[in-house]
Amino acid sequence: MAKLFFKYGTVFSAKSLNLIATAHNYETQGKKVLLMIPGMDTRSDGYISTRAGFKMEAEMIQDTSNVLEVFKKHMKQHEKIDCVLVDEVQMMTKEHVNQLREITLTYNTPVICYGLRVSYTLELFEASKQLLALADKLEEIKTVCWYCNSKATHNLKLVDGKPVYEGNPIDIGGLEKYLPVCYKHFAHPLT
Repeated sequence: MAKLFFKYGTVFSAKSLNLIATAHNYETQGKKVLLMIPGMDTRSDGYISTRAGFKMEAEMIQDTSNVLEVFKKHMKQHEKIDCVLVDEVQMMTKEHVNQLREITLTYNTPVICYGLRVSYTLELFEASKQLLALADKLEEIKTVCWYCNSKATHNLKLVDGKPVYEGNPIDIGGLEKYLPVCYKHFAHPLT
């Protein structure tokens, strides 16, 4: 049986770069991959991209999208999908994760999801929580704290240079807004 993977890390841990490298490896072998990204990610414009400048076209998944139907549509076009790769999975819904799980069961196709585990408010994202419950394999993609050399475990949100710990858990942004930090510097940032 194909597996459902959840590869999680903090902001700036190269999750998208890992995804693109995985897609490249499949494609180099002549295999077909289906890339997905939540439509909620307003930065994507239908592409998974990295700060290193790499990008690949992806199917945009809206909150109302049925991931199984998107998969079936691509199966009709390509006969076989060898792997599904999902970026920014934390912005998807619980139902999307259930549908991704169903792809592994019904079509024996591996699904690899990349995203954040928790928000800057220390809340599990709905999709991340469901992946923690359903995934066959969990893998942490590691990076170091912005302020020290400890492993980054949290996402620190800064507004006007000040830490913010409350608000909408999904608040899209990059280095202008978020830093990867260890818990010590999450609780007491050096701002």
